[in-house]
Amino acid sequence: MANSEESQMISQRLLQFQERSKGFGKPASAARRLSGAGLWSHFLSQEWSSALLYLFLDVVSWLTIYRVAGWFRFDAFYATPFQFFIVNMIQLGVIVAALYFIGGYDRTVEKLTLGYAAEHILTIIAAAVVSAMLIYSAATFDQTMKPSRGVLLLSFAVFLPVSLAYRRWIRQYVVASSADRSFLVIGGGATAACFYEAYRNSPNGQNLEFVDVTGERVGQPIAGQGTPIVQGNLAAKLDNLGKGYSGIILAAKASSLSTELLERLVHAQFQETRVYTLESFYETQWRYLPVGIIDPFWPLQSGFQLARTSPYHYLKRLFDVVASSIALIICAPLFVLVALLIRMQDGSPVFFRQERVGRDGRRFILFKFRTMRYSDTADEDIYTRKDDRRVTGVGRWLRKLRLDELPQLWNALKGDISLIGPRPEWSKCAERYEQTIPFYHFRHLVKPGITGWAQVNYPYGESDEDAVEKLKYDLYYIRHYSLKLDAMIVLKTLYTMLFGKGR
Repeated sequence: MANSEESQMISQRLLQFQERSKGFGKPASAARRLSGAGLWSHFLSQEWSSALLYLFLDVVSWLTIYRVAGWFRFDAFYATPFQFFIVNMIQLGVIVAALYFIGGYDRTVEKLTLGYAAEHILTIIAAAVVSAMLIYSAATFDQTMKPSRGVLLLSFAVFLPVSLAYRRWIRQYVVASSADRSFLVIGGGATAACFYEAYRNSPNGQNLEFVDVTGERVGQPIAGQGTPIVQGNLAAKLDNLGKGYSGIILAAKASSLSTELLERLVHAQFQETRVYTLESFYETQWRYLPVGIIDPFWPLQSGFQLARTSPYHYLKRLFDVVASSIALIICAPLFVLVALLIRMQDGSPVFFRQERVGRDGRRFILFKFRTMRYSDTADEDIYTRKDDRRVTGVGRWLRKLRLDELPQLWNALKGDISLIGPRPEWSKCAERYEQTIPFYHFRHLVKPGITGWAQVNYPYGESDEDAVEKLKYDLYYIRHYSLKLDAMIVLKTLYTMLFGKGR
């Protein structure tokens, strides 16, 4: 597959033509008057349209629901209309921020699944709790405010199903309106074939049209019998982008793209449709990054928060200390209960200790509750399989609820790990992976964590192939290290714990 150096070359050459292309006029077809369903379909075909529509409906729905719910007691718990307005805006801000964290305004997030519905419910509940804390904290300083718990709870109880319902409705319409549109893939070689295999196994339902700019593969199937036929005549397809294509994906080497073609792509990017490099498509659509499209200089590219001293780095460490300390205190009774259950079923030891690899390759001892029968056998399987006989009855439930991870709070408090990050790997496995998996050492650029992007998006690994798949998500986390991504991980982790998705 093409590496990130080629993607950078493409991006740089595209930017060279940005200024020259800004003056290009829109095609005559785009200037025609659209009406009725055509106008609606044209609006939803824009990448920003869904986010704008979600935001508009959230604002209108919340203002309406909260106003109606508080109508009869307006004068009772707010002294002035301005006070009511300010509090309302604070609540709306919390809601919008919470939904933003889980991708509630992201066009590429699938909103028709049960998983998203559960995350949406958890998010609105979290927003209700935070809003209540802010309002009642403010009320302690302003005696004229007398917030109504009933109004607050009723407003969120009504807003939750309403906001989920119109997200599902809009998503259904977006999927239906784009069903007859395709992605135009420029490239017909091995890189394009690998991309096709990944796309075929993804939830994306739109068709792919492959075009070979060299003409060598025209008329041949992209990846064997039954797969799309590679086409030619790229110029004609670029002339009709708005009619049948949702975007362009560059799966060809930078050296094979002519200056004229790059000018056309720049024009398309700024006037007609989105142009993706392979790297940007994987990150935008699927939120992971395959090993095959990066190179040893990948961390040196722009956009990495880890490459500089970021305020969030210190904020995250402060959060780890505070949150792990509070959690250890709150969970103290649970520690005692779990320890008793383990001892009653399988005796001692209660804790499992193992050498793991942390940031910059530093070794440390990680603690967990023991969920497997104690054994000194050196050649045991290093992976925990599905229905593994070594897992005890109590251990199976601890794994499902992720309670076996609780002792890692001590590691987080000490600074060995963070609450959020790539899984801390056993040193024996890490040594093997670094020899067999390209760029596996990039995982050590950040602290490992109790939960992380790979942990909440991919099943428990039980093979070397799974390690490669999870590395894709770890690379995405390293690239997009941020408060937003960590917030998404927290919500997905809560979903995993509440619905028993662990193993």
